[in-house]
Amino acid sequence: ILQPPFFNAQADDAVNYGGIGAVIGHEITHHFDDRGRQYDEVGNLAEWWNADDVARYKERAARVAQQYSDYAPLPGYTINGQQTLGENISDLGGVKLAYDALQRALTRQPTGKVDGYTPEQRFFLSFATIWRAKYRTEALINQLRTDSHSPSRYRVLGPLANVPAFAQAFNCQPGAPMMRAPAEQISIW
Repeated sequence: ILQPPFFNAQADDAVNYGGIGAVIGHEITHHFDDRGRQYDEVGNLAEWWNADDVARYKERAARVAQQYSDYAPLPGYTINGQQTLGENISDLGGVKLAYDALQRALTRQPTGKVDGYTPEQRFFLSFATIWRAKYRTEALINQLRTDSHSPSRYRVLGPLANVPAFAQAFNCQPGAPMMRAPAEQISIW
């Protein structure tokens, strides 16, 4: 995985944080997704959150599940938001963690535009690039029925619709197709 498009030693921080940074953040977030959060610090299945935190988490997670269940990659075929919940939560957490890390890196070593794109834009373009894919209809239907991962397109659209920094980076106006209204945006953490 430590090769393009995930990581490129010749690329700037924005590109690498948007690629491998988001993947690393995704994997870290799995420890706090719908399944991972159920295990304590030594790996035992144990409820270690207080009841209020569990209730608030479950409410937010249900909103993520509903967001993805509303996506229909093919006519008559929707994503099963409950089946893909852990991966969707981790995608959202991963992109947010990586973006925050990039912002910290930019305070130490600011960079300007490259090929006309700001560091923030390059971050989101890199994130989208790592998920590019093309599916045969049959393969997509199989994935929708059996896989814990949402189809690649929705691994980009889903998280970024909840990230205000994405809208800011590309100057998305209210009501833009890729953005959820601020009141509908979901933040687990």
